[in-house]
Amino acid sequence: MKQYGLVCLLLAAMALGQAANSPSTPAAQQPGTSPAGNPAETKEADAAKVPPDTPVITINGLCDNPPADKAADSNCKTLITRAEFEKILDTVQPNMPPRVRRQFATRYAAALVMAQKAHEMGLDQGPKFEDRMKLMRLQVLSQAYNQAVQEKAGQVSDKDIEDYYHNHSADYAEADLQRILVPHSQTLPASKVKLSTAAEAKRRKDAEEVMQKEADKLRARAVAGEDFSKLQAEAFQLAGTKTKAPSTKMGEVRRNGLPAAQASVMDLKTGEVSPVISDPGGYYIYKVGEKGVEPLDKVKEEIRGTLRGQHMQEQMQAVQQSATPTLDESYFGPETPAAHGMPLPPPTSGPSTKPPSPGPK
Repeated sequence: MKQYGLVCLLLAAMALGQAANSPSTPAAQQPGTSPAGNPAETKEADAAKVPPDTPVITINGLCDNPPADKAADSNCKTLITRAEFEKILDTVQPNMPPRVRRQFATRYAAALVMAQKAHEMGLDQGPKFEDRMKLMRLQVLSQAYNQAVQEKAGQVSDKDIEDYYHNHSADYAEADLQRILVPHSQTLPASKVKLSTAAEAKRRKDAEEVMQKEADKLRARAVAGEDFSKLQAEAFQLAGTKTKAPSTKMGEVRRNGLPAAQASVMDLKTGEVSPVISDPGGYYIYKVGEKGVEPLDKVKEEIRGTLRGQHMQEQMQAVQQSATPTLDESYFGPETPAAHGMPLPPPTSGPSTKPPSPGPK
């Protein structure tokens, strides 16, 4: 029936919502399964044994061509085989978890019944319905194109990965770092006497200068070879910080693992101590240990994801630049950054297209 296609479109969003919000509590153990068995895998195996032409959904009282005699409606039924149902799943959401399929099947059957009633009432006729279908067609086509672009962008060859790795080897350089964090200011106890605004400001400024000078002293001691953990503890003690001093050992770190203002540390040689680096978090002092480059096999999948994202962005930008809309500001108002890349709105905000709530997470 014509409305069946509409049902599939409406249930696409429903299926995604079910998958995202369905509870992840394990299913009850079925008779005959071992306690160590996976119930989900058991259900999947049982479902695979059902022949493709076996009806898995039966809707009594629903048929494609209702008889003129309403008394005979009770003999009407719609049968949906396993093959037909799984074709719908592939269209809506491939690899839908077994725990979600039953919920989806129930909602799909209910939607079929409502679609039939809507058809009998003539709600699938007229300009308003056609306009909604046109908008749905746009949505489905844009989603299909987006999926096709993602699949194409994901076609990254090993040579592409190797070329990227060699051309961006600096991105995968790593160093064994130690770091001292010196708080910007001492934690001052409350004054026993009321201070003027100027006196309080001087008190805070003095507390900051104490820590700034201490950072310079600690840096000089670090250059002389003193233990970083000891220096870190002294910094927190002078600052009056009650929290435990952080570990100074950072392990192997890449440039992108550091704040942008501190990334220059990676340019130092093994054994060198950085200047005191000030940023809103405090004063930082680094010492560089052994340096190296992560091997290709360790970052291969990371590079694949990077290239996939680049290809996706390039193709979407090419599409957007191929046809640029111009909007009348007197009607739409001035352009705002948030307006870019917004998806098409749903065909209606009424309850007829809003999927039932999937329940609490």
